[in-house]
Amino acid sequence: MKISAANLPHLIATAAILAAIAAPAAIANAATSPRDTEALAKATYIYIATVRKDGNQSKAAPVWFITTADHQVLIETSPTSWKAKRIKRGSPAMIWIGARTGPAFIGKAEIVSDKKLQELLIAEYPKKYLLARIGFARPSRAKLDSGQIVVIRISPARDLPDGFQSAPGTPAPALDEKTKSASTH
Repeated sequence: MKISAANLPHLIATAAILAAIAAPAAIANAATSPRDTEALAKATYIYIATVRKDGNQSKAAPVWFITTADHQVLIETSPTSWKAKRIKRGSPAMIWIGARTGPAFIGKAEIVSDKKLQELLIAEYPKKYLLARIGFARPSRAKLDSGQIVVIRISPARDLPDGFQSAPGTPAPALDEKTKSASTH
């Protein structure tokens, strides 16, 4: 494709518009706080709870995880697990890092079909977890393709207060503080 001097201003304007459109998505994915980034780097497990249909928290369950370069969290689970079913219907995820009383955040959770993210999880689990390295609970392309497991991506939205604990059966915090404050007025 030839670029003429006459078309250059239009190309620059188009590039600027595309960059402006992409910027909010990048900001939304960059919500991991330094506290959580450091804790995730050191942790072996995260504890995940989802939101039930009645708006209350589920019980927090320990799971293996990895993080992406942009600090999103990836886990794998059975598509018939409660967390997968709730996430499929739009539930956010509450995450405690390293322990049930560890630093906590709430984030947008989604089941992903992105092959690159799936391959990252397949490659990184055995590096992080000895049991996966020797074949126990190791994710694989065959398990993903057959529907035995799904990959869930959790994009941190905001930190939860220090000391925030899992309380199954109680109302879950809002994904963003604006929703929380709007609902209390």
